[in-house]
Amino acid sequence: MKDFRAHFSGALAATIVAFAQPAMAQETPGYNNKIPDTILTPNSFETRIGKLEFFDGSPSADTVALVYDNLDFMRGVETFLNGMPASSIEGLRRGSVELGATASNQVVIFDDLMDSDPIFLTGNTDTVYALAFLDLNRDGPTVVEIPEGSGPGTVNDAFFRFVIDMGAPGPDKGKGGKYLLLPPEYDGPLEAPIGGQEQDVEINGMIEKMFVTRSPSYVNWLILRGFLVDGKPDAASAMFRNGLRIYPLAEAANPPAMEFFNGSEKPFNTIHANSFEFFQELDEVIQREPIGFLDPELRGLFASIGIEKGQEFAPDDRMRSLLEDAVAVGNATARAIWIRSREEETYYYENSGWYTGFVGGSYEFLKNDGAGGRYLDARILFHYMATVITPAMVVPMVGAGSQYALLNVDETGAYMDGAKTYKLNIPADVPAKDFWSVVAYDPQTRSQLQTGQPFPGRNNQRHEMDTNADGSIDLYFGPEAPEGKDANWIQTVPGKGWFIGLRLYGPLEPWFDKTWRPGEIELVE
Repeated sequence: MKDFRAHFSGALAATIVAFAQPAMAQETPGYNNKIPDTILTPNSFETRIGKLEFFDGSPSADTVALVYDNLDFMRGVETFLNGMPASSIEGLRRGSVELGATASNQVVIFDDLMDSDPIFLTGNTDTVYALAFLDLNRDGPTVVEIPEGSGPGTVNDAFFRFVIDMGAPGPDKGKGGKYLLLPPEYDGPLEAPIGGQEQDVEINGMIEKMFVTRSPSYVNWLILRGFLVDGKPDAASAMFRNGLRIYPLAEAANPPAMEFFNGSEKPFNTIHANSFEFFQELDEVIQREPIGFLDPELRGLFASIGIEKGQEFAPDDRMRSLLEDAVAVGNATARAIWIRSREEETYYYENSGWYTGFVGGSYEFLKNDGAGGRYLDARILFHYMATVITPAMVVPMVGAGSQYALLNVDETGAYMDGAKTYKLNIPADVPAKDFWSVVAYDPQTRSQLQTGQPFPGRNNQRHEMDTNADGSIDLYFGPEAPEGKDANWIQTVPGKGWFIGLRLYGPLEPWFDKTWRPGEIELVE
């Protein structure tokens, strides 16, 4: 037994020494032990922003300057990409002011439809728009009376988030009704969820039924649409002019008279800047809105480049130069995400260029039902080229709401050239209860393409188009109409690109189950 113990003890000691010796031999210079290479910083190394140099982990003065420039640049790019919803709403507000609409009872209405004169993100040529901006800080709780027969309507907050639907997809179901929008700080007895809730509201000693909601922001954008009757806008225009009312709840007994400004055939801009001015637009929103309307993470990002509530946005020459570069790169990034999305779920069909504006199928831009957090690229794609956030554009609503598909490339994947002629086949039995349309847009402005045609599109309610023997319709795009194809022709501009949007109002089941699909853009040789 003694011999065994002695032998075991000796073997154990030898093993310990054997394991210990390599560890001792691998000591990191300057340390008593081996330090993992993964936590050490080399004295110098090359990166995409240049050579970075350190003394034992401490950055040199040149490296400090270089990485701070890069950090401020990156945060500038991220501010452009993530602040876009706020600046987009601000662009729309400024456009309304340009036409004279500065109060909530002043409405921009497109009596003669929206033509290509306004710069307006992918606006349609097919419905009568009525647009108003509410200011819940100035006016307090605000009433919106919607007339019976109103088409899809929506209120979005100052960060372009959904607040409530009105009209056909709203709680009034197209029958008209009164809506009450409460400011962010409201703390009274009314229930006011996003999306609204009908309840009793006291007005001038009387109880009235209203759809009540509370917005996270002071400024809110109201957009209403009115359908054509016999292909004409007159009835919808009269409906809004005679039946739409917006007033502070406190002035319900004597509301201010409504004022309407016709936006048709008027050139004005509603789109955020892609230059340094973008940050100034964002700053105006941050200064105006309550702190709580954005989460601390987003506010911290904006504050990191100098946009902070209660503080003047006044970047020095160095910071301004970095932000000018940042907005240029941010703009290029947004364009790549929009036009050349790398997300497979962007596209409706395999081997097709048709894509959705709501990648991931969430109006809140949540990835995989929220498991993937915020779908950042989906939000960027949408807000760079479109407006209006509502479940009615996303949730399958057979026979109600609206659906959209966009196309930026031809069947070969090439961009469309305004000097060439192309064809698009729209198969028979388009699954749209109300109407369908195709509109051509400018990739620079993401607005209607400006040509000799004030309305660069075709609508099955407004236009008599030639139909093929199988019931399908061929649309033609080019600088001149092919012989005999004037009824189906949408004009383009040599030297410019273009893209299209397909709209289905009152979409039907074949759209959702994809048993019906539009053709691809074909070059006509």
